[in-house]
Amino acid sequence: MPSRLKRQHKTGCEVYHDRISLTNRFADMIVSSIKSFGRYCMFLTQVFRVPEKWKEFFKQLIFEINKLGVDSIPLVIIISIFIGAVICIQMTINIVSPMIPSYSTGLATREILILEFSCTMMSLILAGKVGSNIASEIGTMRVTEQIDALDIMGLNSANFIVMPKVVGFVLFVPVLCVLSMFMGLLGGAFIAQFTDMISMENYVYGIQSFFNEWYIWYALIKTLVFAFIITTVAAYYGYYVKGGALEVGQASTKAVVSSSIIILLADVILTKLLLQ
Repeated sequence: MPSRLKRQHKTGCEVYHDRISLTNRFADMIVSSIKSFGRYCMFLTQVFRVPEKWKEFFKQLIFEINKLGVDSIPLVIIISIFIGAVICIQMTINIVSPMIPSYSTGLATREILILEFSCTMMSLILAGKVGSNIASEIGTMRVTEQIDALDIMGLNSANFIVMPKVVGFVLFVPVLCVLSMFMGLLGGAFIAQFTDMISMENYVYGIQSFFNEWYIWYALIKTLVFAFIITTVAAYYGYYVKGGALEVGQASTKAVVSSSIIILLADVILTKLLLQ
């Protein structure tokens, strides 16, 4: 009997210590997050300064617009067409009540694409493509000591490397957003044209019905904010990476995950502020 009580007492102590350990981990995670946020803010103060060489800045800006923005156009077109077609099919299948007008499919497809897919979902997809590209590129420059060489030369390496990427992608991402909206609606039009699920007249009438111009501006504003988050968070993780090739890959993964979570949080806040 005493040995059983002793075992129970020991088990209770272990549970207590596990709870303390879990609490300490949670506290360490909060402190680490606060430190990372402060470091991120200080990193932005380094990035957003007047360029020392405007000619080199604009030259690099055009290059980054082409690499980060123009090269993303095929991905945006393919995904938007198929998602638009899928939305149209699903809405047609699920709207079976005779009380709901047949043009509701086009209206619902338009609203889903404009309000959420072409801005938020497309930004999450671009976070994987653009964010990982930026983080791995800058991370490789860090581990190969190219950034250290720029610092030794007296250049603001954060401004020289990161600012053209941020400005270039933020300037071009509205084009990707509008293109995604158009191609998504075009994907739904293909379903209306080549199937008998919905007539083209009803689909087009639904697209035109109850249109709110502010929704377009709302989507563009969100896209600009998301583009800023994608580029700056990815650049932050790449800029401060330490180690070798393995750590560069880990930094790219952290950049994509962190930017995706921040995008979803910003989506909730912006939706509450802009659509209330």
